[in-house]
Amino acid sequence: MKVTKFGGSSLANAFQIQKVCNILLADEDRKIMVVSAPGKRTKDDTKVTDLLIAVAKARIAGESYDKEVAAVLARYEEIADELNVKEILPDIEGRLLEIVKADYTEDIAYLDSVKAMGEDCCARLVAFYLTSTGHPAKYCNPEECGLYLEHDEAGKAVILPESYDNLAKLKDETDKLLVFPGFYGVSKSGKIITFSRGGSDITGSILAASVGADVYENWTDVDNVFAVNPNLVKNPFPITEITYDEMRELSYAGFTVLHEEAIYPVFARGIPLNIKNTNNPAAKGTWIVSKRTHYDSLVTGIAGDKGFATVTVSKYMMNRQVGFLAALLKIFSDEAISIDHIPSGIDTVTIVLRKKYFTEEKEAIIVDRIKKELGADVKVDRDLAIVMIVGEAMANSVGIMARAASALSNAGINLRIVNQGASEISMMFGVSESYCSYAVKVLYKELFRY
Repeated sequence: MKVTKFGGSSLANAFQIQKVCNILLADEDRKIMVVSAPGKRTKDDTKVTDLLIAVAKARIAGESYDKEVAAVLARYEEIADELNVKEILPDIEGRLLEIVKADYTEDIAYLDSVKAMGEDCCARLVAFYLTSTGHPAKYCNPEECGLYLEHDEAGKAVILPESYDNLAKLKDETDKLLVFPGFYGVSKSGKIITFSRGGSDITGSILAASVGADVYENWTDVDNVFAVNPNLVKNPFPITEITYDEMRELSYAGFTVLHEEAIYPVFARGIPLNIKNTNNPAAKGTWIVSKRTHYDSLVTGIAGDKGFATVTVSKYMMNRQVGFLAALLKIFSDEAISIDHIPSGIDTVTIVLRKKYFTEEKEAIIVDRIKKELGADVKVDRDLAIVMIVGEAMANSVGIMARAASALSNAGINLRIVNQGASEISMMFGVSESYCSYAVKVLYKELFRY
């Protein structure tokens, strides 16, 4: 069995949906399809998700949202008309208005529920279209199927373990193709909860893990994952095979082909993930596996991401003070701040974290507590980008760090942090946000010799 997930660009219009359905039907092992909301039809177009955000914002502001709802329905009507399945439109409109007009108490929760309708309505439409072509298909309601989520302390959506057993029952429905909306699940009380944007990747991974799929296919608009962002480098090196660990590191550092949280469910069950191109289905794509069979290059990939901050704590003889680090980390834990890296020295330790969670209000609380409770000096820097070099083959090679640091130095890029992962498959460099893209290009040129 294969679980397939198609992104927004693959479902942007009727022609793309026909293409997606042909891909599904071309392999009888493809039993479950996860869909995103329709994406952009052209470069200047608007995604359905953004249209839905406009709907929610209008209602939250107490304004009329009729025009915004009409824009959403117009997208689905255009697709349904071209696919000759206009009979599904009342169902789509009814579900959309049910959610849009529902009573709510929290703005963010309401916004999430409205955004989820992009995927939900798309799944209804695709299932109806497949059935109309003589291939019986079923729209899968996440609540009825038991995809239960809750929010953790940081407000992120996490899956409840029982969901895997609930969703495993889908593998027994062999008489129909199953079309599942990505991006969202429900709480035990029936409240819609969404993953972060791009979360349909996570839904597909959860389903593949639940039914014990042989392969999880993630269909997008590129032939491969590349060693570097193709918007930064012309004709970048294609990656044909990469491990879960390498992909997780690269996704964390800014790779956008796959949502960073979509790795774990399939990784935990050893299910290979194949990233393929909807517009070129014959291409082999990139395989994400537990153990590689070959290496195309010494370095697998290079990525960079902005939006980090550092909290540097200094205290003389810190290394002799038992429990100092534990007390420091507890302060961040008390404020529900997750920590990304902890490079340290004898009398200093630096906490690297994401700015979006480390708000100025929490910064003030944390800095004050560190000074009062630990008697240490504190310096905060909110202008940091992380650049990662990733590759399993590096663990058995000498000189990669020296080459990388030398190349960055020769390019005039000041290194604020240098850290190598404990697994030796990644190296991290902290640079000013303004140098993020430049640093990636410099490292690519040095390590791939283009």
